[in-house]
Amino acid sequence: TMKTHKRRKLNRTSSHRLAMLRNMVTSLIKFERIRTTTPKAKTLRPYAERLVTYAKKANQQHGMRLAARVVREQGALRKLFEVIGPRYTERNGG
Repeated sequence: TMKTHKRRKLNRTSSHRLAMLRNMVTSLIKFERIRTTTPKAKTLRPYAERLVTYAKKANQQHGMRLAARVVREQGALRKLFEVIGPRYTERNGG
């Protein structure tokens, strides 16, 4: 799920906020850099870091299922696990 401690409302309903964060994290995975506002970036960071952590873990199938709840695009999900995850395996943290 997409829960985190640093919740900002960002002047949106909960469904709009969730959809926006899903779209932003998907774009971040696809393009690896996005342009956004500072509050949105600060809200997005924990979600993106958690997805990278899923991609780094040994049990790829379970991680992919967890990540698929957030990232709905198949291509972006594949890139997360095949390109981005392995890139950060040697690095500590999310």
